[in-house]
Amino acid sequence: MKSRLLLLLFISFILLLATGCGNTSDSTGKNDEGTTNEQKRSDNDSAEKEVETKSSEKKDNEISKQDKEEETEAPEPEKIEATYQINPKTSSVDPLSEDVNEKVVLLTIDDAPDQYALEMAKTLKEIDAHAIFFVNGHFLNTEEQKNVLKQIYEMGFMIGNHTMTHQNLTKVNQDKQYEEIVPLNDLIEEVTGERPKFFRAPHGANTDYSRQLAKEEGMVVMNWTYGYDYFAPYQDAEKLTKAMVSGEGPEAGVDYSLLKSGANLLMHDRDWTNKALKDIVMGLRDKGYETVDPHAIKTIE
Repeated sequence: MKSRLLLLLFISFILLLATGCGNTSDSTGKNDEGTTNEQKRSDNDSAEKEVETKSSEKKDNEISKQDKEEETEAPEPEKIEATYQINPKTSSVDPLSEDVNEKVVLLTIDDAPDQYALEMAKTLKEIDAHAIFFVNGHFLNTEEQKNVLKQIYEMGFMIGNHTMTHQNLTKVNQDKQYEEIVPLNDLIEEVTGERPKFFRAPHGANTDYSRQLAKEEGMVVMNWTYGYDYFAPYQDAEKLTKAMVSGEGPEAGVDYSLLKSGANLLMHDRDWTNKALKDIVMGLRDKGYETVDPHAIKTIE
C-alpha cells in the first residue's frame, strides 16, 4: 500500500514536469535564438525601409545626373549648308551652284529692336519667311530691350551688326569706328550667345577700316539693292507695299524696277513697314520669289 502511494506520487511528478517543459517559448514570445517576434518584425520593417530609401536615393541621383547631362550637353543648332553668297560689289544674293533656286530675295530689317521689330518677327514667323535683323546698340540699353532681341533670335532670325549709335563711319576716326562695331558684337553675343555674322554700316557708308574690322570680326559686309520705306512718299503701308513688290519707286527717283533674282531688300523698324510687311512678302511670293534663309548664306570661317 505504501509502495503504491509512492509510485502514484512519482508518476504525478513526472507528468507535472512534462507539462511545464512542453512550451519552448516564454510569455514574451521569444524564439529559440532569444529574439522576440515583435523585434523580428521591427527588424524586417527597418530593412525594407532601408531598401526603399536606397532605391529612392538612387532614382533621385539618376534624375539629377540626367538633368546635369541635359544642361551641359545641350544639342547644337542644326547647321545649314551654305548655298548662297553675298556679292561684294552689288550686295545681291548669288547662288553657289545651279542646284539651288535663283529666284530669291533677302529680307533685311534695320534699326532694330526699336518699337516694331518683335511684331515684325512674329509676322514673318507666321508666314514662314526669313530675314536678318540689323541691330543698333542704343536700342539695347534696358533688360526689356535685350529680352526683345533674345526673343527674335530664339525665333530663328539672324542678327546683324548695324553699329552702336548709327554713326556715319566716314565721319569719325578709327578709334570711334572700333567703338561702334566691336562692343556691339560683344553685347549681342552676351544677349543671344552668338556673335553677328553680317555687318551693315549706317547709310551704307563703309570705310577701308570698317571693312577690315568687320572681316577680322568674322562678319560679311553688305549694303542693299533697294528699299523705299525711308523716303517720305513711301511712309504709307499701301504705297510701300506697291513699291517693294514692284521694285519701282517713282517718287524716290526710281521709275524702273529693281526687283530681280537675289535682290537684297532694305526695310526698317517702322510703323508703316510693320503694317506692310506681310503684304510685301505675299506679293513677292505671288511673283515667284522665295525669301532666302540667311543661315544658308556663306559666312567667314
